[in-house]
Amino acid sequence: MPRPQHLDLPNVHPGHTAHFTDYRAAEIGHVTLSPDGPVEAGSYASFTLVFTAGRFGMDDTGSVRICTRQVSDTGKPQFTDPRAPNYVTAEASNGARLTLEFHPKLAMRPWSRTLTVTVARGFLSPGDTITVRLGDQREGSPGLRMQTYCEERFHFLTLADVFATCNWALLPNQPWVPVVPGPPVRKLAILPTCRAPGESFSLLLRADDRWGNPAPLGAGIHQLGSSQAIAGLPDSFVWREGARSHRIDGLSTTASQAVVVLWNDTPSNPMRVADWALTPYWADLHGQSGETVGTGHIDSLARYARDLAGVDAICHQGNDFQITPEGWADFNRAFAEFDQPGRFVFLPGYEWSGNTALGGDRNVIFPEEGRTIRRSCHALVENLDDHGTDALDARALHAALRAEGKPVLCVPHVGGRYANLHFAHDRMLERAVETHSDWGTFDWLLHDAFDVGARVGIVANSDGHKGRQGASHPGGSQFGSYGGLTCLLATELTRAGIFDALRRRHHYATSNAARVHADVGVTLAHPAARHIDDPALGGPPDDHTTQAMMGDILAGVQDDTALFTAEIMAASPIERVELRNRHELVEVFRPQAPLGLRLRVVWEGSEYRGRGRETEWRGEIALRGNGWSEVTPINKFNLDHRFEADGNTLRFEGVTTGGFQAMDAVLESLDGSLLIETNLVQASVRLRDLLAGEAVWEAGGLGRRMRAFLLPDNGATVMRIATPVPLQQGQDNALYLRAVFEDGSVLWTSPVYLLR
Repeated sequence: MPRPQHLDLPNVHPGHTAHFTDYRAAEIGHVTLSPDGPVEAGSYASFTLVFTAGRFGMDDTGSVRICTRQVSDTGKPQFTDPRAPNYVTAEASNGARLTLEFHPKLAMRPWSRTLTVTVARGFLSPGDTITVRLGDQREGSPGLRMQTYCEERFHFLTLADVFATCNWALLPNQPWVPVVPGPPVRKLAILPTCRAPGESFSLLLRADDRWGNPAPLGAGIHQLGSSQAIAGLPDSFVWREGARSHRIDGLSTTASQAVVVLWNDTPSNPMRVADWALTPYWADLHGQSGETVGTGHIDSLARYARDLAGVDAICHQGNDFQITPEGWADFNRAFAEFDQPGRFVFLPGYEWSGNTALGGDRNVIFPEEGRTIRRSCHALVENLDDHGTDALDARALHAALRAEGKPVLCVPHVGGRYANLHFAHDRMLERAVETHSDWGTFDWLLHDAFDVGARVGIVANSDGHKGRQGASHPGGSQFGSYGGLTCLLATELTRAGIFDALRRRHHYATSNAARVHADVGVTLAHPAARHIDDPALGGPPDDHTTQAMMGDILAGVQDDTALFTAEIMAASPIERVELRNRHELVEVFRPQAPLGLRLRVVWEGSEYRGRGRETEWRGEIALRGNGWSEVTPINKFNLDHRFEADGNTLRFEGVTTGGFQAMDAVLESLDGSLLIETNLVQASVRLRDLLAGEAVWEAGGLGRRMRAFLLPDNGATVMRIATPVPLQQGQDNALYLRAVFEDGSVLWTSPVYLLR
């Protein structure tokens, strides 16, 4: 019997669905869902799904499986408390006894989350039904908590094993509902972070719902203003009915320093105005669509990144072992269709997803489409016609890519698997490592790179799986962080310009999709040899200079010290800026303002490097002999987690995956003490002792700890640094900044490498 061709499911074609049988699928049965109208992301809903048995009925111990995608954060079904969320029931029309069970990783990816309804006693005849109530509200349950992100077609993938052979048939009709954004709660005005005087630029305006989904505003007139004169900026604009963003092109300014656009009471990020040789373009070079383990079609992913997130460039990074030949051809179509020089760059690529023991995750990035995909395996690709192009470990991948003799880059990162640089590192191909994504924050991967002698830049991306590339809220699932962005300092917004910026390591990275202006320079007294490629590869220098920017490699440095300069400009006040030389913390810079009555308590770190890296925090933070007000969470993205404060006590829970969460509060005075009672840290400190510096309590794991410190009442959003740095003998000097901002975002600049 031919395979169904009309299923509206990503990657349903020969070679990818061997885990679902299609034997007489049209005669196995059919399924209906009600209601089938739109449902708000993150809301509670109730659905009735009815399976009707076909010509074979269903035998004793046969079952129906209802699967949702692995990355979905839809509520976990439960079967015992009819008043609690996510209550699910099932009944057979003929009275057969049914049992229900749920497993988060039972069916084959990407449809891993599996609710199984089994005929435990009895059988079904043709025409008999099983009625499953997902979020059964009849006894008081609020319903099934829907996933927190939007999807044009959220499927309840339904399979049936009517022969009781544990071979589930994919039913030819599949129920789905649209998941749509909720009401907007947060406005964003996004500018470029630097443009030359008189250079044209654009302003993007959008509003997000409580779960970070761009949401339509009510149609009407909105007011705009600016801190400096901007040619072409209207005083007001009309938001169109149903629009999820508004873009204003053709703006320019001759301001001398920086400009901020005001959207009613919402300020944009600052845009530095300076005449520089390179232009900053913002990119998210790591995301997946529903053709692999992500959400939605690759075309929808590109439109989101371009039109809603407002990034300048993206790269799609689907898991190689899940990309069929047909899928790779369609990806290449999308790469070509959406790439528009000067407006939006779509770099081709894929994720080489080898096991950690064999090198771990690498993003492969090409400057053009039509290249060969070299899979780490064919685990989910049944068609083996092209298995001869596989690269089964990272060393084989590097060798195969080099043998092609064409431009290509690899970016080691941490995802489900983490990149094992101690197994393999290629100096020519691997010019950056990813320190942040939805999965968490991973400074340790940069340290691994230093340890193996790598000379790499730093990128941050989303590795988003929820269809929100470029503005990737983690939602309510295992992802613990808001995705990052990479700012590429390029000559032009083209594939060639972006790829060259990556090749030269001319870029910096931020978490939380923060748009921050950053500039770093190093000045020497004597000229040194500048290399684009790592000089360890044996090539000649590209030129000689006394000036270097982020990502540059200078060899033959004669000086004992270097003058390090930097400028940072952000929308959020700066908490601290760390100047680092490889592993060494050289100096910490803070805003030059007296400490006030603002208290910050931080919890951070992870369990270990692997998949189970999430650290769960729960407990109380309290004052004794004092009180506070304006208690606010920092980096609390999962709204399901508790955060309840009264006049002197916070009761909270949270998850960190290498990054940090925090609370801020305004103290009544500096009298009394701070008390911490959590599952991992029990501590106390006198508040006045924090005037001398932060208190730190280690909690094992990987960088897992709590910290408490005071902030100035009015923090600075601009910092300029000029400081001499002693250079080390006998090892690379890798000078870079790691800055933390009060809103919870982090900045990393790619190192300047000075080789003595």
